[in-house]
Amino acid sequence: MKILIFNWQDIRNPQGGGAEVHLHQIFSRVAGLGHEVTLFCSAFPGAPREEVIDGIRVIREGGRYLFNFRVLLRYFTRFRKERYDVVIDDMNKIPFFTPLYVKEPLYFIIHHLFGKSIFQEASFPLALYVYLAEKLGVAVCRWRKVPLMVVSPSTRDEMKSHGVPDNLMEYAYNCVDHRIHRPGIAPKSETPLIGYFGRLKKYKSVDHLLSAFALLRERIPGLRLVVIGDGDYKPALQKIASDLGIEENVQFTGYVSESEKVSWLNRIWFMVNTSSKEGWGLTVIESNACGTAVIGSDVPGLRDAIREGQTGLLYPYGNIKSLSGKIHDLINDAGMRERLSKQALEWASEFNWNSVAEKVTVYLRREIEKKKGRPAER
Repeated sequence: MKILIFNWQDIRNPQGGGAEVHLHQIFSRVAGLGHEVTLFCSAFPGAPREEVIDGIRVIREGGRYLFNFRVLLRYFTRFRKERYDVVIDDMNKIPFFTPLYVKEPLYFIIHHLFGKSIFQEASFPLALYVYLAEKLGVAVCRWRKVPLMVVSPSTRDEMKSHGVPDNLMEYAYNCVDHRIHRPGIAPKSETPLIGYFGRLKKYKSVDHLLSAFALLRERIPGLRLVVIGDGDYKPALQKIASDLGIEENVQFTGYVSESEKVSWLNRIWFMVNTSSKEGWGLTVIESNACGTAVIGSDVPGLRDAIREGQTGLLYPYGNIKSLSGKIHDLINDAGMRERLSKQALEWASEFNWNSVAEKVTVYLRREIEKKKGRPAER
């Protein structure tokens, strides 16, 4: 198959997140199965215009905020002439409205819809633009009956609530590379150490964790928090930590390498994810694969990735008192930590990128053959 993908960012973009990991892990394996994969995405400072990354030909053009217009332009001036078998629209934030002009068989990847949560993240004019564009993009997708790959039951339910028929959706779960994410890389901290891992965006609500941590600092001697990752909300979070008087007990690592990230995930006693909404929670499964349980907010995506009482704990989103209570209980119950850790490892072992990549090739081939009017090979 000759596959073309549209996504706002690629795996090397500093602004990339779980959606880019998901795309890269799956389609680098699809390329490894002998298929030709091209990704068209936005450019960023210092990046070459074209390069091949793990078998994926990456073509970069345009800036971060107007890339959607580049997609429309380049489809007609370049990609339509290159005769692709199938096109993938990895919908993330502002849609490309590909069902209105792409003639090839088309598949969408949906992680989650921002919906009203975008108003937590962006200024009102920009948030309104994203909100309305997203709603229109989903409506177009539903109208043209484009098949979807979704990453979790929560995302599937969300799309069904927008009128997308269940029979148009297949799962393409977030998984983990077990060669990299594994236990035994570093010993657990001898003193209580908890962590957050992910992008530092406002809607991720890491300030809730800082507030909960401040409530516990005096009650748990030696308690420390490490915030692993980077993002535009980092300066605000550092100020909040200072205002709460906990800056000496909180470490902001900024961007870290993959090996350093895995080392931290091994060392922390457990991870906390306070996000207001996720598609799935890739950071949860990566933590689990390192033998680390997760406390997370009971929101779409995280409630799929965390098995309550088995691989971690859930608390009502925004309830600082409940969050601090869960952290306190888990720190003081070594037996529960050990049980959750063991079950987290077993849970994470079920998620394998190779299996998902093979399923995705079946989905794509089936859509191609359906457009040609003949049954797909299984």
